[in-house]
Amino acid sequence: MSPRITIHDVARAAGVSVATVSKAINGRDGVAPTTLAHVQEVVERLGYESSLVATSMRRRRTDVIGVLVAEFEPFAVQLLQGVSTALQGTRFDVLAYAGTVSAGDHRGWERRSLSRLGGTLIDGAILVTPTTTPAEGAVPIVAIDPHEGSSEGPASVSVLNVDGARAATAHLVALGHRRIAHLRGRTDLESAHQREDGYRRALDEAGIPFDPALVVDGGYRAAASTAGAHALLDLADPPTAVFAANDLSAIEMIRVAAERGLRVPDDLSVVGFDDVPEAAAHTPQLTTVRQPLAEMGAAAVNLLLAMLDGAPREHVRMPAELIVRNSTAAARR
Repeated sequence: MSPRITIHDVARAAGVSVATVSKAINGRDGVAPTTLAHVQEVVERLGYESSLVATSMRRRRTDVIGVLVAEFEPFAVQLLQGVSTALQGTRFDVLAYAGTVSAGDHRGWERRSLSRLGGTLIDGAILVTPTTTPAEGAVPIVAIDPHEGSSEGPASVSVLNVDGARAATAHLVALGHRRIAHLRGRTDLESAHQREDGYRRALDEAGIPFDPALVVDGGYRAAASTAGAHALLDLADPPTAVFAANDLSAIEMIRVAAERGLRVPDDLSVVGFDDVPEAAAHTPQLTTVRQPLAEMGAAAVNLLLAMLDGAPREHVRMPAELIVRNSTAAARR
């Protein structure tokens, strides 16, 4: 196996510094045209032309779309499938990149990821549930489940969260539940605030007073939902139903309830949000609000490709659908 060609090999063969090669392959200023052409020739002669960096240097594009996620959890995987399907038949490949595997604190992962990939390895980026509102720099950006709902941010794709949460809570109300809790999502994301808003609106429409003790943090992650699930069940007057802000939190709620001897849906009804594959595969099957995740991934691709052709950014909002399964039943008290 031939050793991998490095930037130092290119610098030695071209008779220039590593800094000059770095500037050349990243398209930065400060490299004379003759030097740039010489470095390009050396890169190709050394067999480095197949790399994404070399392609970017020669053509100012890589024909690669980056999908940047915090981690490869079910929500992100479903979106990736939609992205992959939408790019079939185009000239673009997909680079899926997890930004928090080795980063420690997850906040700001998208900025770190964009600084590593943007302009050299990818032509554009799809950010999944970013922790901040990133400014567009080297490449155009589309955010799925954006950090905030501002029209001033990057192009975005999201679901009608308020409507979905309202439908989920109204379903529990229709089953006769009055002590309905909410295991909310990541408080730094607009989607979590919108789902809590939908929950509160449904309670208000049903004439049920809002009880702040029935709203606890879940964080969109199973591990982050455990403490909140226990806190709800520890209440002197615990809920008979829970609307969780995503399916992973809902499934964790069911696990904690079972650990404490409660049966779902006989003793506790639970509704989730997303409709990831685990929702239908779970026992009992989870009642949830379906986000059209594959379609959202495809919509993000279409927005990004249009932006690469010069179109302005847009914001796409897609419908949510209540899917009733076996985790909800009529209230017993």
